[in-house]
Amino acid sequence: MNNPFFIILVIGYIISLTICIFSSTYISIHYVAYGTKVMTILNLFTMILTGFIYSTLFFISVTVYPSVIVWKLTITIGFIALGINALIYAFLNEYNKIPIFSFLIYTSLLGFIISLLFFLDSIQLINNSSNSFPYLIMEISEVNYIFRIELAFIITIFLIFIGIYYLYFSIKIYINSRNKQLTKWLIVNTLFSCIPIIMLILYIDLRLTIYRELHIFFLWIIYSSAAFMLIKKPEMFLALTNKIYNINIYHKSGILLYSYKFEKEKSITDSDIWGNILIGLNHILSEFIDKKDKIDVMKTGALDIVVNYNIDYGFAVLIITNQKNDVLQKFLDNFTKEFREKYEHELNDIQDLNRIIDISDFKDTKEIIEKNFKIYL
Repeated sequence: MNNPFFIILVIGYIISLTICIFSSTYISIHYVAYGTKVMTILNLFTMILTGFIYSTLFFISVTVYPSVIVWKLTITIGFIALGINALIYAFLNEYNKIPIFSFLIYTSLLGFIISLLFFLDSIQLINNSSNSFPYLIMEISEVNYIFRIELAFIITIFLIFIGIYYLYFSIKIYINSRNKQLTKWLIVNTLFSCIPIIMLILYIDLRLTIYRELHIFFLWIIYSSAAFMLIKKPEMFLALTNKIYNINIYHKSGILLYSYKFEKEKSITDSDIWGNILIGLNHILSEFIDKKDKIDVMKTGALDIVVNYNIDYGFAVLIITNQKNDVLQKFLDNFTKEFREKYEHELNDIQDLNRIIDISDFKDTKEIIEKNFKIYL
């Protein structure tokens, strides 16, 4: 009689590969939706390492070709994937900032584990199955990998650390997020992602294969959930990694028509913001002189000054952001168009530089900003 765990393992593996191919292709095609190339690459690595490489090695080492070397490679790839996922959490919390102390612990523990893994007797294979390669092993419970106590202890510490790290950063991201509805999915997914971690700890420490099978089953469920979140809610990555600090609208005379200040990051001071605004204003005034080529973005340290000109109506929109990307540019283009359409009459009236400009005419600009940039609010 076929082992039900074997059947579920085969079906789960096929589904995992299918999801990996589909989600990786989708992310590659729609990379713009994730805000930055770094986040796209990290998400791709996580999906491929977990859904394809780790799952394939796991399947081979349990059902096709039981081998200590293959199992050690499986463990190593799995732990690297956990590290990349930890980097995603760090960047969602504060883009481009790695928590040095946490990653020092991660790399130290992982280095210790890898050094222990490649001692010849660090893992022992027990294979009581009646089948052998090239035939599939259906009695997967008869294939077991026994970890030495020292290795089991270090891996347990490592996995507990990863679980706490995920929970801590997901809660921190949720608390600091401007959009609680958007980030609640991250909290839920993180809570469930602790289940396969716990199952792996139980397998390593108790040496019962049932926990190994439960580990991979729960991992595939969480993997499917994460793939769904990546495809259906890519705006979460954009909203958490791409920040807007100020939107200013200037007349070609240099007069500020409207200013909107977004929630300021702790790491960005008022002097940083205003220094960049002054740079941007000076640039705008110079660019309104008849030029064929106009610079639309300037980098000043950690910030980008993005400018969208409308020469016909004599105004420019200036955005201070931590990074320009195609999605932000699209929002900016839409906003500039709607602003021009809403205030076409007022903008025509002030084409003459000798006319007095009443900035109260543009007081309803807030509605257009909040409509077009709602993801950043």
